[in-house]
Amino acid sequence: MDEKRLKEYASLLANTGIKVLEGEEVWINCSLDQIDFVRLVVEECYKLKAKKVRVRFSDNKISRLNYQYMSVKELSKVPEYTISEYKYMVKHLPSMLHIVSDDPDAFKGIKQSVLSKSSMKFGKKVKPYRNMMDGKYKWCIAAVPSKEWAKKVFPGVEENEAVEKLWDAILKASRVDGSALSNWDEHNASLRKHRRLLESLDLQYLEYKASNGTDFKVELIKGAHWGGGAEFTADKREFNPNIPTEEVFTSPLAGSCSGIVYSSRPLSFNGQLIDEFSIRFTNGKVSEVKAKKNQKLLEQMVKMDEGASMLGEVALVPYSSPIRESGILFYETLFDENAACHLALGRGFKDILPNGNDTSNEEAKKLGLNDSIIHVDFMIGTKDLEIIGTSFNGKKTVIFKNGNWAI
Repeated sequence: MDEKRLKEYASLLANTGIKVLEGEEVWINCSLDQIDFVRLVVEECYKLKAKKVRVRFSDNKISRLNYQYMSVKELSKVPEYTISEYKYMVKHLPSMLHIVSDDPDAFKGIKQSVLSKSSMKFGKKVKPYRNMMDGKYKWCIAAVPSKEWAKKVFPGVEENEAVEKLWDAILKASRVDGSALSNWDEHNASLRKHRRLLESLDLQYLEYKASNGTDFKVELIKGAHWGGGAEFTADKREFNPNIPTEEVFTSPLAGSCSGIVYSSRPLSFNGQLIDEFSIRFTNGKVSEVKAKKNQKLLEQMVKMDEGASMLGEVALVPYSSPIRESGILFYETLFDENAACHLALGRGFKDILPNGNDTSNEEAKKLGLNDSIIHVDFMIGTKDLEIIGTSFNGKKTVIFKNGNWAI
């Protein structure tokens, strides 16, 4: 890949993604095969006068070996050095850049019970620390190709060519074309416009219908904000949580939805793909799931904890999204969720509440925000999806028509 484009991408992640400010500490989480690009990002962070940049590497193959040979008891343990690390993060709130490049089939063949049980137990132990950081630090998720991921997206293509093609697709989706920083200023302004429009409607309900069988109604939280694009920490520091992003989203009222939704794209969870599935909700909770691929994993996912069976997010993405129009199935939620309207099971976003991050976790729960150790997005948007909103005063508005914005 052309080094000029890579440097522009690295600059985008540092300037717009985590928006590094002078004197800040930056942590970068990435895979071993990303080292060349990560060096570019580290340099960009220092150019913006970061005081310290720490890089934490991981590796799918080593993680697979751990799942293969370690007991669930050992996998579930949170050692003292990990607790110390979390305590440090709570105290110093470093900006976090997560660069994903996972093989979508990394843990194929690993016992699903091992993945689910260990994730659930580990997640519960570190959740209190994550709660303490919620809304207080800057973070961004972006992507770099791995050979395994590239071959999955472009099968039948020689490995090096597949990696180049995936690099090109990632950079295009991320608006890296020589004017990345100004492109994102414009894109964020467009997303803010839709956020303001939705908030002006004072919506109580959204109703979804599509020819694939989706027939679903969800209630929203009174006074909740809509998010999308640039966000702010509690002390007003700006960042972009996802690069790329095409969504405008909010968190619904926990336990207040009904009907059935059908997936429009595969879901990657715990390194395995769940595909061609449906989820039925009754009295606000998942009452039935069906999947042609990995149904058992889907069943385990919605039982991770009490909140895993309820919704934490509704997100609106037009069918005309450039990621959908690329015709590429990425097998990675960061991209595929931005190709279609989607929902998320699990944890909601505290910063969308009327008083945002000043709201305590107990207050957030009373207001109807869902809580869970998971937050898993799954795509339901189709070409003929219609979404009708009903305001708190009973006025109906067509929000989406034929899969695209109608407002």
